[in-house]
Amino acid sequence: MKALVLAAGYGERLRPLTNAIPKPLLEIGGHPLIHYPLLLLREAGIREIAINVHHLAAKITAALGSGAKLGVEITYLPEAILQGTGGPLLRLRGYFGSESFLILNSDTIMDLDLPAMIASHRRRNAIITMVLRDPAKSDAYSQIEIDNEGRVRRIRLLTDRLSGSYQDYPAAVPAHPGVNLRPLMYCGAMICEPAVFDHTPAAAPFGLIVDLVAPMVSKGMPVFGYVHEAFFRTVDDLDGYNKVYEEFRASPPPLTYLRHQEL
Repeated sequence: MKALVLAAGYGERLRPLTNAIPKPLLEIGGHPLIHYPLLLLREAGIREIAINVHHLAAKITAALGSGAKLGVEITYLPEAILQGTGGPLLRLRGYFGSESFLILNSDTIMDLDLPAMIASHRRRNAIITMVLRDPAKSDAYSQIEIDNEGRVRRIRLLTDRLSGSYQDYPAAVPAHPGVNLRPLMYCGAMICEPAVFDHTPAAAPFGLIVDLVAPMVSKGMPVFGYVHEAFFRTVDDLDGYNKVYEEFRASPPPLTYLRHQEL
C-alpha cells in the first residue's frame, strides 16, 4: 500500500510564519509538522509516499530529501499551479495501481491505529473510509454524518463560518425509523480504493471532499467513517499553531511512532 501526503498549500492563515517557512515544516515538539504523518505511515509499514509541493517547494524537498532518514521513500509531485486537494490524484493512478491507498494531510497530528482502520475499510467493502471524530466546536468544520453502521449518509460542507451556511450532499436524506445520523468532523486522513479514479473530475484543480467524496456520497456509494477517539490535533491558523506548540513544549503526548523514531 502507498500513500499521498498533501503539502502544497500556502498556509495563508499562519502568516507571517508561512511567508518564509512552508506550513509542513513548521516545528511542533521538535519535529516539522509533516514528520507526524510520515512517521505514522512508516509505523504501519507504509513506506512509499507521494508528496505534492508548491509553496516554497524547494525547502520541503531539501528538508525531507529522499525520505531515507525517516525510513520512507518519497516521490515528489511539483505543482506549477496549485491543483487543489484532489488534483494530485490525476497524476497518481499509475503510482497507486490496483491497490488501496491512503491520503493524509500534512498539518494533522494523531495517534491513529492505521492497521485497524484498514481492516475496518476492508471488512465493510468500502470504496472510501474517512477518519472522523467529534469536533470540539460543531460549527467550526464541515459535518460528515454517519448512520448507525458507520456509513456516511450526508456531507454538510461549511460554506460560510460567520453565517453557519452549509451545502449538503445529498440535499436531503430519506428518514428511516431507528436510524440517527451522527455529525462528525473529518480528521484529514482517508483510505481509498482504485475505483475512486472512475469518479474524479477530468481536470484539476478540484477539491478532494467537495468535488470527489461528497458527490460519491450523494450517489449512495459505500463511503464509511472510522471514528478516531485517541489523540488528535490539527493546525488550522496561527492561534491554533501557538496553542499546539505550547502544549507539546509543556507536555509532549506519548506518540508511539515518535518513540520508535528516536530509538
